[in-house]
Amino acid sequence: MARKLKIKLVFLPLSRRNRHLLKILAALIVAALILSDRLDLLPQSVLPDHKLYHDKTFTVIRVIDGDTLDIDTPDPIQNHPTTRIRLWGVDTPETKHPKFGKMYFGPEAAKFTEDLTLNQPIRVVLEPFEKSRDKYQRLLAYIYLPDDSSLNEKLLAQGYAYADERFSHMFRKKFLELQKQAQRQKLGLWKNVQPQQFPPWYRKIHDPQYQP
Repeated sequence: MARKLKIKLVFLPLSRRNRHLLKILAALIVAALILSDRLDLLPQSVLPDHKLYHDKTFTVIRVIDGDTLDIDTPDPIQNHPTTRIRLWGVDTPETKHPKFGKMYFGPEAAKFTEDLTLNQPIRVVLEPFEKSRDKYQRLLAYIYLPDDSSLNEKLLAQGYAYADERFSHMFRKKFLELQKQAQRQKLGLWKNVQPQQFPPWYRKIHDPQYQP
């Protein structure tokens, strides 16, 4: 008579370190699946932008200022023949603001972005878990240049932009460190900028005496 084969599974206890590593691995797997569009877990308001723009290459046809530009693809949300992008996590001084006008180092920042991007192919990367549009319905994105370097990071590292602390994003800590390095080296605007020339939001965070 045939004997029945019994298999007993034994689960060994995991150390705290291994449990932590497993959690990290699981999070990375989920993130990778989302970014590859294999899981439909993104908010419905974000998903159309993710499918249309994320990790795709377009040509810059106009630079508005240091942190805002237009690319050569229609924007279905705005029903416009081009798409306007606002860079995630950075804020360059204004050049045409209706209230603040031309701010200190605004033209220099705009020229820096124009020299690097105008009529050039750029790769657009969106945040996986944050909103894809700002209150003006501009697409929020990280821009990668033809050499695959980050425009967002270059603006900060060379002192053409402020690390925008008002909003959460995946590179927030890195962007703040790039800004600190530029401050220490007195690069770009950090060489001569005066407190009254900071954007109001920056003064509100860093100057307790500031009264808007």
